[in-house]
Amino acid sequence: MNAPTNVQSDHTASEAAAIRAQIDGVMKALHARDLESIRHAYTPDVISFDVEPPLQHVGIEAKLANWSKVFQFFDTVNYELRDLTLTIGADVAYGHAFARLSGTTNSGDRIPGMWVRVTYGLRKLGNTWLIAHDQVSVPYDVTTGTSAIDLQPE
Repeated sequence: MNAPTNVQSDHTASEAAAIRAQIDGVMKALHARDLESIRHAYTPDVISFDVEPPLQHVGIEAKLANWSKVFQFFDTVNYELRDLTLTIGADVAYGHAFARLSGTTNSGDRIPGMWVRVTYGLRKLGNTWLIAHDQVSVPYDVTTGTSAIDLQPE
């Protein structure tokens, strides 16, 4: 049995760069309010466990409808991602990070957003990594029954 190593092969490093570029593209498209560019980052059958109901959003049209709601509420959109960690196989990968959606509403109010946890499941189709699953969660204090929306990444 070989000991784990922190050294990435050139292949793994290039795959990680491709995945990061895909996720960066989503963030840029959100900032630009560009639903069609967002569409190209996901599989057509994406399953999304987002923070708003229902429990799951099935398919790209449902995912885009969620982002469309963001554009209806915000005039300017910012999306930050911190501490993205990836595990990459030949044609599947997953990653986790902290994310924050913020911006200015259509009425001019600044919304600082809250940090949430995000997990990505990706599939490599052809030569392109696409998001096949994402899950966004808010920490929950079971003793009080409330969401912990004031937490910050360390």
